[in-house]
Amino acid sequence: MDKLGLIAGNGRFPFLLLDAARAHGREVVVAAIKEETDPEIDARAQADPGIRVHWLSLGELSRLIETFQKEGVRQAVMAGQVKHKQIFSSIRPDWRLAKLLLNLRTRNTDMLLGAVAKVLADEGIELIPSTACLEPLLAQPGVLTARAPTEQEQRDIDYGRHVANALAAFDLGQTVVIAAQACVAIEAMEGTDAAIERAGQLMRSLGDPSEQGPPGTPTLDRSLTVVKAAKPKQDMRFDVPVVGVRTIRTMRAAGATCLALEAHRTLIFDLDAVRSEADAAGIAVVITERG
Repeated sequence: MDKLGLIAGNGRFPFLLLDAARAHGREVVVAAIKEETDPEIDARAQADPGIRVHWLSLGELSRLIETFQKEGVRQAVMAGQVKHKQIFSSIRPDWRLAKLLLNLRTRNTDMLLGAVAKVLADEGIELIPSTACLEPLLAQPGVLTARAPTEQEQRDIDYGRHVANALAAFDLGQTVVIAAQACVAIEAMEGTDAAIERAGQLMRSLGDPSEQGPPGTPTLDRSLTVVKAAKPKQDMRFDVPVVGVRTIRTMRAAGATCLALEAHRTLIFDLDAVRSEADAAGIAVVITERG
């Protein structure tokens, strides 16, 4: 069986994919990104002769190709986030990446990673879906938690899906945070957790709703609902929506009470732990088919 190349970003995603690939008997050549990948990846390689790790900078596209070609890699996956804001960092692209960036009409995620995938394909390296080894982790329809969404939360979900789907079509982000059918925060380059934290900070900055106006004055519900949506034509090779325990903990700290996900197009890491954490926090998690 051919070696599998793993372009590893940050978080646990690369490790889960690594475990799944090894369980399928595939040797794995890891391209670990200096600016993103957890150094723990070296320890995994030391403990398993079927794993080889090569460290490179985010801007070294030519070196990535040369590494995979020397290792005999014909298929590769991307797993783990590479922060989009890195495009504007001090990283120096090599000549191949610089040429790619100059030829892009826009520098959104789909356009950038799609161009990288084409360059890899031209060099004999097929980029395959990151879910290829992780089908069991794809979210299935239903209410994941002990508590289903309330009527207010369901209204926020419906509105949030409308907003999230419109934004996803422009590749701006996958997450929106809603309160009382008003959009509080939209994910952009900062990522899901930062968008949720920003929404929580905004709600806290408004003060105690019970102190607003005369006694008995009605106030809008300020509980937050988080809606995460895949793009209309989601490329499962990269930028797949992902949630895990950290998402739930971030929501709890921000005062969010409901999470809505899209079935078959979202990866849930540590599902049992996510369910337990959400139940303990009184957070409803619901997974639905795309309407």
